[in-house]
Amino acid sequence: MSVFAAEQISDQVYWVGAVDWGLREFHGYQTGRGTTYNAFLIVDETVTLIDTVRAPFQDELLARIASIIDPARIDQIVSLHAEMDHSGCLPGVVEQVRPQRVYASRNGVKALAAHGLTPDCELIAVEDGGTLALGRTSLRFINTPMLHWPDSMFAYLTGANILFSQDGFGMHLASNERYADELEQGVVAYEAAKYFANILLPFATLVGRTVTRLESLELPVAMIAPDHGPLWRDGGAWILPKYRQWAAQEPTDKVVVCYHTMWGSTDRMAHAVVEGLRARGLRHIELMPLAQSHRSDVATHVLDAGALIIGTSTLNKQQLPLVADVLCYLTGLQPRNLVGAVFGSYGWSSGGTEQVAAAMQGMGVQLVDDPLRTIYVPDDATLTACEQLGEQVGAALQGETAGVPGGSVASAPTPTTAGAQCARCTVCGWIYDPAAGVSEQGIAPGTPVADLPDDFFCPVCRVGKDQFAPA
Repeated sequence: MSVFAAEQISDQVYWVGAVDWGLREFHGYQTGRGTTYNAFLIVDETVTLIDTVRAPFQDELLARIASIIDPARIDQIVSLHAEMDHSGCLPGVVEQVRPQRVYASRNGVKALAAHGLTPDCELIAVEDGGTLALGRTSLRFINTPMLHWPDSMFAYLTGANILFSQDGFGMHLASNERYADELEQGVVAYEAAKYFANILLPFATLVGRTVTRLESLELPVAMIAPDHGPLWRDGGAWILPKYRQWAAQEPTDKVVVCYHTMWGSTDRMAHAVVEGLRARGLRHIELMPLAQSHRSDVATHVLDAGALIIGTSTLNKQQLPLVADVLCYLTGLQPRNLVGAVFGSYGWSSGGTEQVAAAMQGMGVQLVDDPLRTIYVPDDATLTACEQLGEQVGAALQGETAGVPGGSVASAPTPTTAGAQCARCTVCGWIYDPAAGVSEQGIAPGTPVADLPDDFFCPVCRVGKDQFAPA
């Protein structure tokens, strides 16, 4: 008898996923509580499997299915997202189960082929809004490109009113409980925010549009079933407003101060900056020494912050490696609407703080002043200046300085060149304007669409040149 059993979540629907208790790293994201790879079996006239699991967990998936039905009864598989943690065992499952067909979005069909996961059966692309009759129930497909891959889509099950949301509304959290309301709510709140910050933040604008679109469809959702973490049987009453909030990235009075120090000087400066923030009445301050704070936790706190302050010592004319690591990671996540500042100590050569300032400006962070630096050990005057720097950031958060926090590349430029052919990303709608170019990719203003390099990509959703059409 197998130790793995399916769990019924609705009249004809079963959870048949896998629990990965040992996962601790996911693309640079520290997953201290493991994860689940959720898959769902719909036992209707046409037996349907929604997603598979990561390849090493294939036997667990099949054992859970076998606790309900003979896996050979599966007629079809729906692949909502081609990333390997959801499709890794698809070829193996197809080989054992022999379904008649596999459904995916148009981009999903391409992605499965590109990963070498093309199943040995009929592979069918479904359209946005398309439906698939199963018997008593049916599936309705909702394309959600860049949530968080171009192939991503949701599926809504009529009758049961379940929204299968692949990576949307999920979290990395292993547990024996299947529902969010069965877990400690502080843990659920943190892990949901951490997942958004580390996976979905680069596509925040598109996430916001997706939530708005779901509301406009007016589907009676009884349960949201993501591919990672617990299920939401409150119909999304908690997680949907959170996604709207996180997608908007509206500035708050929260401040994240992260730093790395060699001999304690930059540490002393960090504490003085915090005292300056407190002098402005700010209390929601996250002081994060990078020797003890992982990049993914920094990103989580930045998600709902209004300010980011970074400190570094200088090593061989460079910022310290842990600081460079965090900045590289945050740059990819594209946080928006932040004010900030830079500080640090150096020895016989400077350079570290200047590198940090340049990186933060490249992220769109509005710095309140030039980097504050001191040679070797900060004296009383330097520590006072650090306090004043904290006060400057606090004043900016409280609206007492001019300027608007910087944005990100997510805002679409408006075509301005009369007669010039623009190109629109067919995935997210961003428009390439030849008059503006794309400085981040070295594309000079005046570069026509025809001359874009082969490695050009959409700065919002990162799809390639082949996904653009005339605007």
